[in-house]
Amino acid sequence: MSNHPTADPQVIIYGTSWCAWCPRAKAHFDQEKIPYTYHDIEAEEDAYHELEKKLGGPVQGVPVLDVKGEIIIGYDVDKINKALAKA
Repeated sequence: MSNHPTADPQVIIYGTSWCAWCPRAKAHFDQEKIPYTYHDIEAEEDAYHELEKKLGGPVQGVPVLDVKGEIIIGYDVDKINKALAKA
């Protein structure tokens, strides 16, 4: 699993160390060779608050993916692929 931060990330994954689906989300983007930035919202307070703003309220679960501005809660391949296709 790797993290490919970019200056203007097209994909941001918000997760936690205990999340079972977060590594699967990262592996999906690695396999597809799509750069992403990963934030552990328990270790990075700023990332947690950034995610709260994007959600408009408290974080209720992870992973949360920001795919080109579209927020996807949970690891949902169909939603991810549709969001990527929009751009």
